Amino acid sequence: MTPSTSRVSPSDLRKRLERIVGERSPFRGQARLAAVENYIEREFKSYGLSVESDRFAYWGRNFRNLIARAGPHPYPSPIGRGKEGEGLIIIGAHFDSVAGTPGADDNASGVAVLLEAARILSGLRLRSPVLFCAFNLEELNMIGSAHFAKRLKSQGAEIRAMVSLEMVGYTDSGAGGQKYPAGLSWLYPDRGDFIGVVGNWRSATVLRRVAASMRQVKGLPVETLTVLGNGFLVPAVRLSDHSPFWDLGYPALLVTDTSFFRNPHYHRASDTVDTLDLDFMAKVCQGVVNAVLNFG
Repeated sequence: MTPSTSRVSPSDLRKRLERIVGERSPFRGQARLAAVENYIEREFKSYGLSVESDRFAYWGRNFRNLIARAGPHPYPSPIGRGKEGEGLIIIGAHFDSVAGTPGADDNASGVAVLLEAARILSGLRLRSPVLFCAFNLEELNMIGSAHFAKRLKSQGAEIRAMVSLEMVGYTDSGAGGQKYPAGLSWLYPDRGDFIGVVGNWRSATVLRRVAASMRQVKGLPVETLTVLGNGFLVPAVRLSDHSPFWDLGYPALLVTDTSFFRNPHYHRASDTVDTLDLDFMAKVCQGVVNAVLNFG
């Protein structure tokens, strides 16, 4: 079963973006960062989801990730093992930004898709436990997601798939609008109208499954990349919240518009809502929903 694409509204995504966009740095945008954190928590709770604050400290200050849970709950908390042979599906996006940017694509776009996917999936009967994770301090080298991944590992969690939504709203359909890491340009299109899905070899099966689900969305081109090991030979593919999961041996994917290989507003004051392709974002969101449902 896959809900129709019409359930994901570009106008609703814009409303979410407008609630999130603004400097969300822990150094210069503390108030906005806290406001967005509270907004995400309220949204998760409004869908009827169980929400946990995953707290951690950084440089003497306290921060938290927000973890919302959906689907069957065979254990009392979102951490740990499910039924035999059953593992967690994790959909994550970071809500902080670098100083000096409103962070629309990076990464309000990922958070907006995370929230909309959570809203849709919370109203459906899910056969697998799903965690919707809003991660903090990604821009400081994945501090929040690394904390959560280590917590999962220490408690013996089984993970079927982790998906990081990292910059999913910018397109450039002009010839030459898409760039790539060295050595990859001859393999892929030069127009930036697709969503990228990146995995490592350990995640290859999950990558094929998620990419196939996203290709079910009409008008959404999908390109995939599988990297050796944990991606150290192509460092750019490690720059999001999936990489701590790779490093701990979990299957994890990066879903992205390819960041600075496409978007000229990356980490700039010009990273605003009006630069984003909301129809594209809606299709990406539907693809994420499809992927979760197709895991069964």
